[in-house]
Amino acid sequence: KKLQQSHGSNSKTTDCRQQRSCLGSVIRRAATEPLPISNTSNLHHFSTQYQTKMFSWSRFLLLLSLCQVSQAFVPNTALLQLQPDVNVEAPSQSRYSAWRPLFAEGPGKKPEGKTDVVYKFGGSSLADKDRIDHVAHLIKDQIGKGYRPRAVVCSAMGKTTNSLYSAGEFALEGRVNVDAIRTLHTSTMDHFDMPEHVKEEVNKLLDECEDLLNGVRLIQELSIKSLDQLVSYGERCSVRIMAARLNQIGVPANSFDAWEVGVLTDSKFGDAKILPNAIEKSRNEFNRLDPEVVGIVTGFIGHDPKGKITTLGRGGSDLTATFLGAAIGVDEIQVWKDVDGILTTDPRIVEAAQPVSEVSYEEASELAYFGAQVLHPIAMQPAMKSNVPVRVKNSYNPSAVGTLIQNTKEINPLVTAITCKRDVKLLDIHSNQMFEAHGFLATVFREFEKHRLSVDVLASSEVSVSLTLDKKQRDADIVGLMDGLSECADVTETKGLSILTLIADVDRSSEVLATVFRVFSDAGIQVKMMSQGASKVNISFIVQTDILDRAITELHSCFFEEQCRVKMVKSGNETEIVAELAAP
Repeated sequence: KKLQQSHGSNSKTTDCRQQRSCLGSVIRRAATEPLPISNTSNLHHFSTQYQTKMFSWSRFLLLLSLCQVSQAFVPNTALLQLQPDVNVEAPSQSRYSAWRPLFAEGPGKKPEGKTDVVYKFGGSSLADKDRIDHVAHLIKDQIGKGYRPRAVVCSAMGKTTNSLYSAGEFALEGRVNVDAIRTLHTSTMDHFDMPEHVKEEVNKLLDECEDLLNGVRLIQELSIKSLDQLVSYGERCSVRIMAARLNQIGVPANSFDAWEVGVLTDSKFGDAKILPNAIEKSRNEFNRLDPEVVGIVTGFIGHDPKGKITTLGRGGSDLTATFLGAAIGVDEIQVWKDVDGILTTDPRIVEAAQPVSEVSYEEASELAYFGAQVLHPIAMQPAMKSNVPVRVKNSYNPSAVGTLIQNTKEINPLVTAITCKRDVKLLDIHSNQMFEAHGFLATVFREFEKHRLSVDVLASSEVSVSLTLDKKQRDADIVGLMDGLSECADVTETKGLSILTLIADVDRSSEVLATVFRVFSDAGIQVKMMSQGASKVNISFIVQTDILDRAITELHSCFFEEQCRVKMVKSGNETEIVAELAAP
């Protein structure tokens, strides 16, 4: 009572040292009888909350009651920051020893036999109430198997992000309706009879979302900054529901908006980059949290230096997960999708597509860049820099081993996977003047920089360049480029093409190419252009889009199904390979 009165008096002259001393006395006096210890995890949790300045009187009273139940006091000043009371007899050595194993290592140390992980679940894994429940129990099962999830990164439920983008477009037309989005979330909370405070939080976010859309409707403007805030509501609702469901099934969990755990970005709204110093900030934030309480974190979003909400671009939840995994220093990052890991090719093209057991970081990045939908193209960078393995697993089939992504591979097959990027344009640029090679290329790339055009695949000679542009490039920019080059080069554009990429052992490229061209020749498939990537893990071919699926199917049969229609070249002898290529 004395403490509570002095705390509520707002007196600037209150002796804080005396208050802490009084706190120590009260807690020690609560633990006077030698009864068995219980509820240690909760006591650890609340003491950590006190340390992180989230202290409140209700938490103090609960902490006090736990001490009375357990009849023990944890004399750890690093956790409770309490001053000793000379007038109170110190706890016996036997009771102190009973607590020592629980707290000797502090909150940041990993118990022996535990594997620290960061999990990431995408929208399809969290599509509805059944999937939310499934993922919650999946996390609980994984904890039972020895995994300790330090963070679980969640996307928005189902197609919520797409629905929010559409809602923004409708608001510009004068229509505001978030009923479907609201129903998805409220019905999930009602189904599980979630606590009122969770419902209030989620409904408040949905109300904010609707208010923002009404603002868009009135001013008839939706900036990229406003769009980032609009789409953030999907993830922010999702994590609160997931944390509530975990708590209901006995897994302690707290929800966090990403900026609360250090995901800080630049101010490039719509495609923000995480700041270099954010990793230290995030590490410090997690060091303050109880590692036995699962942190459910929003993917895809962050804060810029001014506290404005930004997005990391589509698929940015993967980047959030790898960033947090690198910051915390976990043993493994697990990205849970709706497929059994990375596959040898798109199963919609080849039903016999098989899971790949392991790939390197570089191979995973190339797969993502050239069309594979499993991972975000830049998501590998934090994991690569910190050398944290990433495993891609299937939330619909948790028993599947998945694909391990790490620096080195134990097995290095001739071809690891086949991927593709559809509907690209091929530009053939031929110099019409007597340029030196460096002068011609400098002119070409200066124009590309001017029009902010990104190249996928390139092949060049002294006076010509062939390259591809994907369908995301604006037609107006391409026309501007062609006009800018017209004085020094003849430019032709070919549409209806696709990039077929083999992730392969380029040290054995002669074997790969020998087989590929024999298959293409036998199947009547013409290659418009070829490029061997500077990354040394990919070989790309430009082919007509209407024969792309057939080309992939034929190559997959050869490299993965042992049903090749031509004789494969597997020798390292170059003379034999040349002979094979020349054979009819």
